[in-house]
Amino acid sequence: MNGLGASTSVAGVKKGEIGRRMTLHAAEIASTVAPYDMVRKMRASILVLGPMLARAGESTVSLPGGCAIGDRPIDLHLRALEAMGAEIELAAGYVKASAPKGRLPGGEYSFPVVSVGATENALMAAVLASGQTQLFNAAREPEIVDLCNLLVAMGAKIQGIGSSHLIIDGVEGLHGCTYAVMPDRIEAGSYACAAGITGGSIELVGARPADMLAITNGLAAAGLVVEFTDRGMRVTADKPLKPLAVSTAPFPGFPTDMQAQFMAMLCVADGQSFLEETIFENRYMHVPELRRMGADIEVHGRSAIVHGGKPLTGAQVMATDLRASMSLVLAGLAAEGETEVLRVYHLDRGYERLEEKLSAVGATIERVSAG
Repeated sequence: MNGLGASTSVAGVKKGEIGRRMTLHAAEIASTVAPYDMVRKMRASILVLGPMLARAGESTVSLPGGCAIGDRPIDLHLRALEAMGAEIELAAGYVKASAPKGRLPGGEYSFPVVSVGATENALMAAVLASGQTQLFNAAREPEIVDLCNLLVAMGAKIQGIGSSHLIIDGVEGLHGCTYAVMPDRIEAGSYACAAGITGGSIELVGARPADMLAITNGLAAAGLVVEFTDRGMRVTADKPLKPLAVSTAPFPGFPTDMQAQFMAMLCVADGQSFLEETIFENRYMHVPELRRMGADIEVHGRSAIVHGGKPLTGAQVMATDLRASMSLVLAGLAAEGETEVLRVYHLDRGYERLEEKLSAVGATIERVSAG
């Protein structure tokens, strides 16, 4: 964001607060180009395309890189923007988008498949359009609802929040606001799996169970005790884990971002567990690394069978993406001996202060430099 002209500052965690406070100020846009060096490390960088196009009338963004979890084209992002009046050009590895009259007129677009990122990009572009935009088959994830609520707090006009049909009436401009971002349901679910794989108990302060029903139902089905508290939720593994059958799906289904963590946890459950990945076609890259630690897992296309109950042993393993990284850390918590996870830079995009938090609940974990 700083490279585009916005100023940002991050304050530390204050006493009594759960998270940190970030202040952003974007009075002027200094550049409408998001270069390769900025975008290549994080696929989510494509999300500057829509808002920058709406704000400045043009936007040039490098085609994204990020986690290697399968083919994730951005065609739905581009089609949605084109439906709203944008002109799109692909050249030399960049997406160049422009609004012919300096401002998008708005339009209608029906997503052929549910896409969280494309819905977010379209939303952020639509709020500053000159007319009305309607999005059909839009993603309904809690993160989409949270984004809508933030935009409304900044002056946007959005109807249908929480549904698959969003109606956005463009406004002349947005204003600043103070907003509390929702807690990360995937982070909370990951730490819940840590309790499951170690036979422990953990209180997840700030977790919002209403956003996590598919996750908490899965935890309960695996034999964990899930208790909702005034501060969040507590997850306890007070008996042996049970095998599961899990299939990923868009919200309110079981999130693909929890598949790897549940797989690691199910490695210690007695019996056979079945997992089906319906979102991304290459999201079992953690399987060979779990096998290096003694896991017995078969992969058949988009399905996997975990033959659980066999002891895990520490090994040197390689992280391939964000959630795969966490699955290997979880396996390391339950493995006999030392586990070394390489390429942990993926982790920091989704798990802030991971080693600090796990150490606080009894894990022996440290980060060491590659040199």
